[in-house]
Amino acid sequence: MKIILIASGKGGTGKTSLTASLSMALAELGRRVLAVDGDCGMRNLDLTMGMSDRLVFSFADVASGVVPLRRAAAVHPLNSKLSLLTAPADVPFLRVKQLRELRAAAEEDGYDYILWDGPAGLPGELSLYSAISTESIIVTTPEPACIRGAERTARYLEEGGVKQVRLVVNRVRVNLIRHGLASNIDDAMDQAGLPLLGIVPEDEDVIACSNNGKSLLHLKKTGAALACRNIARRLEGEWLPAMRW
Repeated sequence: MKIILIASGKGGTGKTSLTASLSMALAELGRRVLAVDGDCGMRNLDLTMGMSDRLVFSFADVASGVVPLRRAAAVHPLNSKLSLLTAPADVPFLRVKQLRELRAAAEEDGYDYILWDGPAGLPGELSLYSAISTESIIVTTPEPACIRGAERTARYLEEGGVKQVRLVVNRVRVNLIRHGLASNIDDAMDQAGLPLLGIVPEDEDVIACSNNGKSLLHLKKTGAALACRNIARRLEGEWLPAMRW
């Protein structure tokens, strides 16, 4: 089972939308996926996935033994291989041991992936999540401030023991890069000091779907949807070329 912590150096990178679409893309490939909202401050993953009316229990309830995972995890209405655990209203006081027990329960229940939507920046709970993660995806946009934040977050996670940290450059506007008004992908990789996992173009449908709780991948096959499907296939070990300009 892979446990992937999805993080970003600052807010506004589209991290949560990417988590939702990537979770669905992996489920489409036949993998059992548990998406976990670890951003206790924002708690938006359920809204993005259109599942706010299906949730009762948080990951903290499972980790602290209040309820078993099988009862707490809400199944996505469009794909039974995808389930969701929401975040508690406040940052919980949990030990690494308790999160490891949650991880063990997920593995026992047959999940292939846990995608953990972490908070933006470097809050204390990020180290807690990284302690159970097998790898991490850092999400950035091509803006210099975001890339700098991505580099800091990556170093923090690597120092915390996450062995594989890769970069997704999200909300890429090709025209801005061509006119020198945004960092190109090579510059983003160099500045963040991370290998590239994927490039996701700016796509208005991402915002529209997120605002309405719709699944981007069920509505279209091009643009950001195609990019997320390609990232999922790379996570599965398939080699695919990066997006062309």
